[in-house]
Amino acid sequence: MKLVLFDCDGTLIDSQNAIASAMDEAFAHVGRASPGRAKTLSIVGLSLPEAIAALAPSEGTDMQVRLAEGYRAAAQRIRSAHAEDPLFPGADAAVRSLAKRDNAVLGTATGKSLRGVQRMIAHNGWDGLFATLQTADDNPSKPDPGMILRAVRETGATADNTVMIGDTTFDMLMARAAGVRAVAVSWGYHPVADLREAGAHDVVETFEQLVALL
Repeated sequence: MKLVLFDCDGTLIDSQNAIASAMDEAFAHVGRASPGRAKTLSIVGLSLPEAIAALAPSEGTDMQVRLAEGYRAAAQRIRSAHAEDPLFPGADAAVRSLAKRDNAVLGTATGKSLRGVQRMIAHNGWDGLFATLQTADDNPSKPDPGMILRAVRETGATADNTVMIGDTTFDMLMARAAGVRAVAVSWGYHPVADLREAGAHDVVETFEQLVALL
């Protein structure tokens, strides 16, 4: 049985506009200059406290907490005002195709909250397709391997038969630390060269390539 774990932001869903806008609002709310779109997208994949610490390393703990709270509030407002983040082309067909396989189970390993993952699943009609949901709510932040190791335990899989699919160096480092196959997608938020340097075993350019590889 193969365990196929997906990152969400930048891998399955194109959330860059919502993330960048929410981060801009969070910094503006406390009178700080925005880190900018490129820097914001570079930390996608980390859990929110770690992401804020990376974007505002000179700020104290209290200010970082305020920034995190501001981001959550802005993200919720943006979600309420707009439709859900779109899937990348081919994502829906790939998830459904893999979920039909008798020799595979699917899961997530993401810096998103469980609520955000459940909303993504409901919006796309993916109920029942994922056997394990590992999120930032109850796991250490990437690149700690905790999410993957917990997913392996929950599903009864083995590291040898587990694949982590993501778009950031954090995903690749996490996969390597867990001893599983690291598969990178080229359409996300980190450059392909960085993904390879971080340990990607494979890099795919389309979901069709990913399904064929698996």
